[in-house]
Amino acid sequence: MNTPNKLTILRVIMVPFFMLFLLVDKIPGHMIFALALFILASITDLIDGKLARKYNQITNFGKLMDPLADKLLVTSALICFVATGLADVWAVFLIIAREFLVTSIRLIAAGSGKVIPANIWGKIKTNSQIIAIVAVMVFSYFSLPAYIGSICVWISAVFTVISGVQYAFTYREYLSAAN
Repeated sequence: MNTPNKLTILRVIMVPFFMLFLLVDKIPGHMIFALALFILASITDLIDGKLARKYNQITNFGKLMDPLADKLLVTSALICFVATGLADVWAVFLIIAREFLVTSIRLIAAGSGKVIPANIWGKIKTNSQIIAIVAVMVFSYFSLPAYIGSICVWISAVFTVISGVQYAFTYREYLSAAN
């Protein structure tokens, strides 16, 4: 197993620990530990992609697990935020619905032998989600008004929906092929 794939597996393993620190407020410094784990996991995502491309270590395992690990990390944070009142359920629903839509389009395309790469809107979406999640945890840690973090999640939801609409429009032939 190559290093990029090991980093992807590490990211998946980090998710339950991240959730533990995020949800269990009886752990002293729980939010700072959750924030540190989230940032570390986000950095592993950046590193594994760069290593895989630089050393030509792109594998089918990585193509499948890397986006799955990303979705696990982001959706676990957002679901925990809803559970703790730090994010609006509708914003989180829109983000998760987009992930299902784009993943479905990618699976249908893969069945036809086509790989749908990430585009600029997907990158904007990912960055806005990471920034929003970090912002929510920082605002919570410093006991700042919760609505500021909620606004960040909503801004991310807007970019996420735009990205989803763009993917659906660009790859609509795969949606119609599913009929």
